[in-house]
Amino acid sequence: MTDPFLFTATVLALLAVPGPTNSLVATSGAVAGIGRSLKLVPAEVAGYLIAVMVLGLLLRPIMTEFPGLAMVLRGAVGIYLLGLAVKLWRQGQRLTDRDAGPPAAEAIGMTQIFVTTLLNPKAIVFALGIIPFGTRHLPLYLAGFAVLIAIVAAGWSVAGATLGGAAHRRGRGRVVPRIGAATIGAFAIVMMLGPIVARMAR
Repeated sequence: MTDPFLFTATVLALLAVPGPTNSLVATSGAVAGIGRSLKLVPAEVAGYLIAVMVLGLLLRPIMTEFPGLAMVLRGAVGIYLLGLAVKLWRQGQRLTDRDAGPPAAEAIGMTQIFVTTLLNPKAIVFALGIIPFGTRHLPLYLAGFAVLIAIVAAGWSVAGATLGGAAHRRGRGRVVPRIGAATIGAFAIVMMLGPIVARMAR
């Protein structure tokens, strides 16, 4: 995808779609605030860039030759996300209506954002269908990709902080991390069961 405008629009559209990373960033914004959540943006940028480069340059030929590898990767991602969802849910249980959210915020750090983004299924779409690896302008596209990631991440952080603030004012602070945990858990189940359901439907 070498057209700059189409590239930008497609990347923004895909990044803005709710997913595991966006759920974590929004939850962090809700329980820890915008300032602390913005510090997590570099971890998301690094996770996406590394995943896209590894998938696009190294794993693409292997995945074409061994389709079963994609299923194994999906299963591994699903297991990780499910574990993260359980951890976030348990952290949310420690919140009280008077607590602004540090216990749940502890579950969302640079490592969690980085690993979740590294394993985000969106990276496969970016690597195999959007990032133009065959062009000599690849560094420019990757730089633009990084900027767009940061913009969308900041947007999700602000959205999470806005919703989280409203929830805390109503004494519903503990609901926020639980919603994030439920969303991530749903993605985990889809990741693990998706290939099985597809095979059964054949």
